[in-house]
Amino acid sequence: IDDGLPDTAYTIAEALRDIGYNTGMFGKWHLGVKPPLLPSNQGFNEFIGLGYGDGDHFTHIDRLGNKDWWHNDKLEMEAGYSVDLITNHSINFINKNKNGPFFLYVSHLAIHFPWQGPGDPPQRIEGRDYRHDKWGIIPDRKNVQPHIKAMVEALDESVGKIMKTLRELDLEKKTLVIFTSDNGGYIQYKSGGFENISSNGPLRGQKGTIYEGGHRVPFIAYWPERIKAGEISDEIVMTMDMYPSFIKLTGGNSLNEASLDGRNILPILFENKKLPVRPVCWKKGKNRAIRVGVWKLNIIDGINYELYDLSKDIGESHNLSNEKPALVKKMLKQYWKWEEDVIPFIKNK
Repeated sequence: IDDGLPDTAYTIAEALRDIGYNTGMFGKWHLGVKPPLLPSNQGFNEFIGLGYGDGDHFTHIDRLGNKDWWHNDKLEMEAGYSVDLITNHSINFINKNKNGPFFLYVSHLAIHFPWQGPGDPPQRIEGRDYRHDKWGIIPDRKNVQPHIKAMVEALDESVGKIMKTLRELDLEKKTLVIFTSDNGGYIQYKSGGFENISSNGPLRGQKGTIYEGGHRVPFIAYWPERIKAGEISDEIVMTMDMYPSFIKLTGGNSLNEASLDGRNILPILFENKKLPVRPVCWKKGKNRAIRVGVWKLNIIDGINYELYDLSKDIGESHNLSNEKPALVKKMLKQYWKWEEDVIPFIKNK
């Protein structure tokens, strides 16, 4: 609980703040739960939200039973549904900074635990441990979807209000807006007996797995002045690509682009160009995955291989590993090179 993003990390917010941007973050941080590991010490001029990975959407009590609603480095509990609070603070930040450059990170807690729509009851009270009762009050565990639907609709309404604010302030044509997520949805949660939670469409797997349903998420970029409406790209983009892209866009002089994990994706956004193929990797326990172009190799339990051509088999149902052993060997080598580079950093951070 005392771990988090090290203060030596030079974040997007710090890079943009250092060249004159006002920076704000509202919502879920999940990179440190108390000072000095909160966003106000990582480059954000203003932060209001929660440090822990989840909190009651009404009482703002975290999974351990602690108060968890911060204004910069101070606990400031606030009444209201989390989506509404995050939205209102985000809009206030835009209004306060309408005359100068700003960077706004809106990190909604919805649709994370507890599963509470605006009309659902609060669950958590201070001083009680909710690690084994983290889901909220769900009358029908076989059908969680109504609660998730209500949360998604609240989040959609939030996006609409923020976009309306940009239009009313004549900022729409001056602002790059990106909408994305961090992981796929749960379909079921076996340890609690929950079913019919959400949908990942044709994708196999769910949150917590290395299948496409676990990590393939929407990515929408909007900027009428620079991005052509209606264009779709099938390029592989990851959230870490936003750092070098924002630096390139704003003319910031932070880290050498070659030292960053991500890539500048502005050529995709502005010109719908393709990027050089690169390997991207995932690890969850003993399960691992690597994608290179259309090919995806899953390593299950550390010993079983599954190879898929995602251009023809997005549902990962036809294992080609026995038909293409040379490709499996090549991708395994690429994966282990990545893990050798990343794992020591994680252990020593």
